[in-house]
Amino acid sequence: MLNKKMTISSEKIKGHTRLNYDILDGMVDWVRVIDTNNIIIYANKPMKDELGEDIVGSVCYTALGKCCSCKRCITNTTITTGFPSEKEESVGDKIYSVKSSPVKDKDGNIYAAVEVFRDVTRERILEREIKKKNKKMSKDLNFAKTLQEKILPSKGQYDNVNIDYIYRPSEMLSGDIFDIFHIDKNHIGIYISDVVGHGVTSSMMTMFIRQTMKAIKDEIFEPGKALSELHKRFLSLNLDDDRYFTIFYGVLDKRDNIFKYANGGHNSIPILFNKDRFRLLEATGFPISYLFENIEYEEKLIKLKQRDKVVFYTDGIIEAKNNLREQFGLDRLVNIVKNSKDKLINNIEREIYDFKCDEQEDDFAILTMEIL
Repeated sequence: MLNKKMTISSEKIKGHTRLNYDILDGMVDWVRVIDTNNIIIYANKPMKDELGEDIVGSVCYTALGKCCSCKRCITNTTITTGFPSEKEESVGDKIYSVKSSPVKDKDGNIYAAVEVFRDVTRERILEREIKKKNKKMSKDLNFAKTLQEKILPSKGQYDNVNIDYIYRPSEMLSGDIFDIFHIDKNHIGIYISDVVGHGVTSSMMTMFIRQTMKAIKDEIFEPGKALSELHKRFLSLNLDDDRYFTIFYGVLDKRDNIFKYANGGHNSIPILFNKDRFRLLEATGFPISYLFENIEYEEKLIKLKQRDKVVFYTDGIIEAKNNLREQFGLDRLVNIVKNSKDKLINNIEREIYDFKCDEQEDDFAILTMEIL
């Protein structure tokens, strides 16, 4: 009975030993074992089929078509340190990820290293293609960024109006846009707009706003009717329902400084101030979106005086958050406006960056108009 058990046990051991080799030969990956003299003492069938039966007994690097040892030999590293080591290796026109692990005898002494070669050629080719496309995309985005910045109005004097601004996209491209232009010899138009989201899609919408407002100002004088027309032309684009933007638009009559304005859902209410007065230029109106087919916008007017300033801004200012997730808010902005004697927009920007603790989450723009 004892001999029978020993025979069965011996057969099982032989079977398991054979199974180990069958598993290694059935693998897609290459497997080889290299001794302390850098000689290949085992290679599985896929590796021998690819590189030849005679690689067993050869020096490890010659089997890979090399004439000298590798600059970074992971086998020697593994045998010396006892820890696994990895690298990538080119063999012919293929790229392999190679992992070396120590092989120990029953006493725990390292006498060889086993290397597993995994073909990663396809992955590396895809990575190169992605890098190539990303490089092109980055170049295109830089061009678009430059173009978007170039179309912003010039700072400085427009007849009896002085313009200054700060423009800070959260990404390379922005969904914020503003402009100032002459309508005729007596009137100047000015607007600020904020497209939902930011990045490429939003920046493309700013191009639509700019070009459409340039066309509308020659056809329609009243700010309220101009926004209604802008909404009508937006609907003709047939975009997704989640696309929309807000806009505040005003027209200044230079002869008497009467400023007419309308608000298309722009929740960043412009601030009018001077040393002796302060006012929010509030007006009701819906955003430019697909929720409504026909919209009429309330139009208001105010007489501006010499040295009056109007601060236009987007919600990236008042919705900036600190580490407690508190918003910067309108009250903080108003306090800065009231307490700044000069360099107003620089003071606002500094306070924003001092307030928030993380990366800029949204685009923001600040535009000031001063009556000279």
